[in-house]
Amino acid sequence: MKREMDAMEARARAIQRNGGVGAAIESGELAQFQAVSLAEALVIGLLNQGVRKYIGVFGHGSTALGEVLSCYEAAGTLRMWNLRNETEAAHCVTMLKWHYGETAAVVTSIGPGALNAFSGSLAAASNGIGVYHIYGDETTHDEGPNMQQIPIAHQGGFLSLANAMGSGYQIHTPEALFTALRLGAATVFNPEFPGPFFLLLPMNVQSARMGDCNLLELPLPPRFSPPVCFDREVFEKATRLARQSKAVTIKFGGGGAECGPELLELADLLDAVIVPGAKMSGVVPYSHPRVMAVGGSKGSLCGNYAMNQADLAIVIGARAVCQWDCSGTAWKKAKAVVNFNTRAVDAGHYNRTVAVIGDAKPNLRQWIDHLKKEGFAPKPLPSPWLEANLAKKSEWQAFKKKRFDNPTLFDPTWGRKVLTQPAAIEIAYRFAAGKKAARYFDAGDVQANGFQIVEDEARGLTFSDTGSSFMGLAASSLLCTAVANNPVYTFAFSGDGSFTMTPQIIFDGVEHGVRGCLLIFDNRSMAAIAGLQMAQYGNAYRTKDSVEIDYKALSGAVRGVKALFGGYDTDSLVQALEEAYAHDGLSVLTVPVYMGDDELGGLGVFGDWNVGAWCDEVQKEHHRIGL
Repeated sequence: MKREMDAMEARARAIQRNGGVGAAIESGELAQFQAVSLAEALVIGLLNQGVRKYIGVFGHGSTALGEVLSCYEAAGTLRMWNLRNETEAAHCVTMLKWHYGETAAVVTSIGPGALNAFSGSLAAASNGIGVYHIYGDETTHDEGPNMQQIPIAHQGGFLSLANAMGSGYQIHTPEALFTALRLGAATVFNPEFPGPFFLLLPMNVQSARMGDCNLLELPLPPRFSPPVCFDREVFEKATRLARQSKAVTIKFGGGGAECGPELLELADLLDAVIVPGAKMSGVVPYSHPRVMAVGGSKGSLCGNYAMNQADLAIVIGARAVCQWDCSGTAWKKAKAVVNFNTRAVDAGHYNRTVAVIGDAKPNLRQWIDHLKKEGFAPKPLPSPWLEANLAKKSEWQAFKKKRFDNPTLFDPTWGRKVLTQPAAIEIAYRFAAGKKAARYFDAGDVQANGFQIVEDEARGLTFSDTGSSFMGLAASSLLCTAVANNPVYTFAFSGDGSFTMTPQIIFDGVEHGVRGCLLIFDNRSMAAIAGLQMAQYGNAYRTKDSVEIDYKALSGAVRGVKALFGGYDTDSLVQALEEAYAHDGLSVLTVPVYMGDDELGGLGVFGDWNVGAWCDEVQKEHHRIGL
């Protein structure tokens, strides 16, 4: 055992000194063929793909892997962050890739821990974020049920789950690692729609050794050229539709994140307005006259107007999730759709569609060039279509301002006037934006109000998981400020319910040196669902609790946390935000917020949704439209 450990340490040091596996072999310091365990070969293989960060919780199903990580961390080739919850780990790895572009891996044991991480992987899968998940798995000799495995007499129970969420590979034989890593890289670095890849390590195989493992067989991350459409007829069809239309609306999702200049140029050529998806704030400047606010089931006055009145919809890089297009009812007057997407299943989502398959940015550039050749040019004066949309945007701005100008309401739960949630979020958002700090929004009413409030002029600092709407993601993702290579100060906007779903950040944030602020907007209610229940049935059922929690005292019990109370008015909240930002560590700032029927306490709902009591009407409207 000592000889094997010495050899592993020597390999780790050689890789670190030379800056990589290939360089170490080329220098002669590391032999190409090595006797290594599966666990070590996996770590070397992931180093080859640039994975140097591991986050998770160890258990009896991951001890062999843990020993390898310990050795390689001592050599300086990687880093492992141990947490108190596997879902928290999944959230951090997801946001690390989403915000900072760093690919990391979640590490857990078998059973409940893996299931916790697996549930968290929904955010990566829904938002198209490539990450690795490494779980312990049942032994391959099948000597009997392993403790904590899925208790069914089926082979590969966890692999079935993994393949339902995305893609996975059970490394049943050490030599299968090379294929597993190729498939993993093709998923994690996929240019069309990346996602989580699940590497399942049977407990008896992790320590199994390969006598002559060819380290140069371990795959490098693939380099994909953007897929581009070269079908001229497609652009001609799209151009004919544009020429026939008088009310064009461009709506984009995650696939349009890099397309800001193209979106604005296209809008000028087509006299179109732009409606961002709920998580796409800042891709195009909010102040631009052709840019409306968010549209969808929650939506806004101007965003939904632009969708409802359009006679041509141009969809860019979106899956059209139910709330994104009001369960298929937002395009009420659209005669046709031009859909830019990498995946045919998404490009063909709507009826009467001209599908432009491939990467949105080069394909938009091709269409823009084609339009110019066909005589399209920006209009010198605002058209009736643009003027109508600008009027709606002004109306929306006034609607929001009225709520911000009346920031407090009496709430019987608190027995006094407190800040409304829109007002409190707007104050905190403006403060964070002024500091050029990142803003992460948790699920629920905080998220919904958040994407109605934000008015970003540039992308890259506001993040909202509207793909899976996973409660606790924002709070957990504060850990990124301790993990990222070049972190920025971050505010996590979280409701009391989201925080209590995954509260471990107040411990792990101190342990690992988080520098950020967790904002807890406390209304003792699941306000988003309570509001939905009231709108549908006039009855808020089991969405409110009576437990009084002093979140300042709770978080303040953790040494190292700066616990603050945000008060009941604007000045108190701003003062508390200043104190939080000045603290060189984790701050937790609690703000009691209004929950009730007063219309000034919320930002309204402007679209349809195929849920509950609305289903019959929404479905009927969807089929009437026929998209």
